[in-house]
Amino acid sequence: MSAVGFPAFPPTGTATKGAVRRGQSWWARAWVRSMEEFALDAGPLKKGRAYARTGRVGSITVSPGAVQARVQDDDGEMYHTVVSLEPLTDDEWDRFLRILASRSGRLAALLSGEMPRDVVAAAVDADISLLPGIGDLEPECDCPTWDLPCLHAAALSYQAGWLLDADPFVLFLLRGRSREQVLDALRGLSSPAPAAEPSDPSVDSAPDPTGAPASNEGTGAAPSGRRILGELPTPPDVPEPPSAADLLPGVPDRTADGTPVDLTGLRAALAAAALSAAERLTALDR
Repeated sequence: MSAVGFPAFPPTGTATKGAVRRGQSWWARAWVRSMEEFALDAGPLKKGRAYARTGRVGSITVSPGAVQARVQDDDGEMYHTVVSLEPLTDDEWDRFLRILASRSGRLAALLSGEMPRDVVAAAVDADISLLPGIGDLEPECDCPTWDLPCLHAAALSYQAGWLLDADPFVLFLLRGRSREQVLDALRGLSSPAPAAEPSDPSVDSAPDPTGAPASNEGTGAAPSGRRILGELPTPPDVPEPPSAADLLPGVPDRTADGTPVDLTGLRAALAAAALSAAERLTALDR
């Protein structure tokens, strides 16, 4: 995996000249705290902080497991300085990324440059340490001092915290995975899995209408809702209206007051009613 280079930070200035405040995020402070609590002497830390603010640290290279740069001393001598952090194993990364992808909102937060606190909680759930603990950072420098860390390593550690402040993916790279690898893995784990092809072609086929039960009654099963009945037979022809004698047997020609009965109109009305009823019954069978 290739390393990533970052240009040197310019001097931040002093408090009386509008100093630039860096390393303010909680994950950057957690990085610095890990280095400060491990230090044996506060003197090199104080001087290293001043080196970081006055631009003594050159361009920084971040790779899996290490952040390194050349740091200029008071006499102008340049020293090669490395701060190491143990990368996660492949199994640890797999556990961490699966838990990370299972909780919504994290991918968007990381893309916006934030490190949600529950990202660290996800690391805890995966039984890994994402942020360095006390003693996890290992400083190395080719300067002649015996301080641990020396002021050059302290200066580099402070500026590494500034990098984390601007881009939380720097921490992932130090732990062994690049920005692209993390994002690709999260996108893949967050995407729904494609539907599996049925091994038996008959599994997802439409039910056989001749073998399907007409209802769930007596089976103890819940109603299945809409049923597939298959192709229905051709509906029967609508019968012709019956003859007048069969349709109106015993109807008198006149009413009690002698008014003639319109048998033709009555027959037509009853025939139309019979035809409408037949059509409705046929529609129900469809």
